[in-house]
Amino acid sequence: MSLSKKVDFAVIFSVKNANPNGDPLNSNRPRINYDGIGEVSDVCIKRKVRDRLLESCREIFVQSDDRKTDGATSLRNRAETAFGKKLGEIDIVKKACAKWFDVRAFGQVFAYKGDEKKDGSGVSIGIRGPVTIQSAFSVDPVNVTSTQITKSVSGEDGKDGKRASDTIGMKHRVDDGIYYFFGSMNPQLSEKTGFSDEDARAIKDVLPKIFENDASSARPDGSMRVLKVFWWEHNSKSGQYSSAKVHESLKVKHDGSYELSALDGLVPEVIDGF
Repeated sequence: MSLSKKVDFAVIFSVKNANPNGDPLNSNRPRINYDGIGEVSDVCIKRKVRDRLLESCREIFVQSDDRKTDGATSLRNRAETAFGKKLGEIDIVKKACAKWFDVRAFGQVFAYKGDEKKDGSGVSIGIRGPVTIQSAFSVDPVNVTSTQITKSVSGEDGKDGKRASDTIGMKHRVDDGIYYFFGSMNPQLSEKTGFSDEDARAIKDVLPKIFENDASSARPDGSMRVLKVFWWEHNSKSGQYSSAKVHESLKVKHDGSYELSALDGLVPEVIDGF
């Protein structure tokens, strides 16, 4: 069974003295746009959703190396372990969607090089997923603090007994910020991947706790917290309103409070963070 009703959702979360999503092109400083608005990429958010689903015993295809539950050395290795090396000769879309939660939810591109001696032996298959998640943005411009740190021991031997250069580094953090993001679930696309109402409920269950078990030096426990989750469940597959109109009905304030504009016949379920 595929998704029976269109779903829109939103999440408000707070950041305090943490780096919610470092930018590798900017010395891993927290992502901000030219107006100083903080940003967390959709890829980062989906990574956290995948991790929480993996912890709830769902099979996930795109597993991070530090959390993987199998011995796969790459995505290609994981796919070939499941279906054999002739990926292009089987119904990869149907079987991959049935096996892996994130494939039938977010979609996946299976693009792997073939044998150089055999023309046309490569694989390039795209799957469009019914669940889309937007990047998160802060309500107000955020203040980024950069702190120089010194390690107590050198990672490498220094010259003439001196400390190596790797003992000096930088840490960056957002002092305080309120962020929010939106997402949607499309019943028409779910018919192709098999994404079901039960799958939708699984995502609904993990959204309030996407930052649990996600602590690191950049994001200490308690520094990132989901405040509210909003879950709009329409009464049909086509939906009562466009996703844009639904998302615009939520106005998030600088202190994490919010206002909801009334939509006739569509009232969201408001869920507290974990």
